[in-house]
Amino acid sequence: MQTVIKNGRVVDPGNAVGDYDVWIKDGCIEALVARGEKEIPEGAEVIDAQGLLVVPGLIDVHVHLREPGEEYKETIETGARAAAAGGFTAVCAMPNTKPVNDTPEITSFIVKQAKEAGYAKVYPVAAITSGLSGGSLCEFGELKNAGAVAVSDDGRPVEDGQIMRRAMEYAKGFDMLVVSHCEELSLVAGGCMNEGLTATRMGLAGIPNISESMMVIRDIGLAELTGARLHVAHVSTHESIEAIRDAKKRGVSVTAETAPHYFTLTDEAVKGYNTNAKMNPPLRTEEDRQAVREALADGTLDVIATDHAPHSILEKDLEFNRAMNGIIGLETSLPLSLQLVRDGVLTLEEMVVRMSKRPAEILGLDNSLVAGHPADLALIDDQTEWTVVASQLQTKSANTPFEGWTMKGRAVRTLVDGKTVYAI
Repeated sequence: MQTVIKNGRVVDPGNAVGDYDVWIKDGCIEALVARGEKEIPEGAEVIDAQGLLVVPGLIDVHVHLREPGEEYKETIETGARAAAAGGFTAVCAMPNTKPVNDTPEITSFIVKQAKEAGYAKVYPVAAITSGLSGGSLCEFGELKNAGAVAVSDDGRPVEDGQIMRRAMEYAKGFDMLVVSHCEELSLVAGGCMNEGLTATRMGLAGIPNISESMMVIRDIGLAELTGARLHVAHVSTHESIEAIRDAKKRGVSVTAETAPHYFTLTDEAVKGYNTNAKMNPPLRTEEDRQAVREALADGTLDVIATDHAPHSILEKDLEFNRAMNGIIGLETSLPLSLQLVRDGVLTLEEMVVRMSKRPAEILGLDNSLVAGHPADLALIDDQTEWTVVASQLQTKSANTPFEGWTMKGRAVRTLVDGKTVYAI
């Protein structure tokens, strides 16, 4: 089967940027051809991308798909479908399911479910410690053989520094990425939003920036000691950013991500006790928001990830301090990131690097649109405007702080292995 995507503008930084037709054969890229230079054969599927951007499929290195165990919030199928709707052709599923992804059997189950769903590709991230307990290490080699691409206790920190050191040493032996949830729980101390004036006015216990940055500094030190590959999840504070920036200058093998809510919102969004703006780490100050934007611009923060965390009203329609942390984000990430382009924070090419190319590199993938590579692509209309109505999204849950927002830009078609898995 041959498919030709014609009349689009290809944005594949490091490979090709310009007016190309994308030729696909048997699920793989056949060639990029200058627009209109080659006659399209009879019988080929033709996709007209006039006015659209054609980019390597977006990759989200941090999502929660809730299966197994909490399928009423999300399933691998609904999460992968939401990913495809957001322009993502691959996502990394965090291990804090029920049961935890700490055995090869659960890792294999996730891989199998994703293949059967047939939407975005799902790369499991397995647990560092059994049951996310912070105690005994999991069998990293067996987990990798079953399909795990990294290890993390995301949702909880590994509090014991010695255990985290051993985890990094162990992971290095298998060339596995260690994804760190950086949170010093003794400093969180029952807090439920950012520590500051807004929290004081609302009468809520606050979480100081140092609860994140202290653990970032510790894990950078351990990565420097062990030589392991460290990836810092959901960075939200200017102090964490400075620590990561300094570590990179020293040559430490550290990468880092942030999420759209951290460069879009501040703790002002929780006014009115809006639990759909409650997350961990919490929304911070305007100073932190600006620091995140600057760090994306200079590459200190390598990746824009969503930390997509679906919850039902059972977990969100509660008193603020009792509500669960987390928001959905797969279908709003792209337009919020395109706003960075319109604001002059990133160029379009830099945005594609943060959302597609750099995530691929960190995972050891090459998603360039070159001959022989899987035809995983997103077609983006960066001018269309639409209104966020959570009940109309592909995800199973509705916990978003962006309800009613007018967004500009979205994926209009997503292809995985040359097959259209989502189209408007």
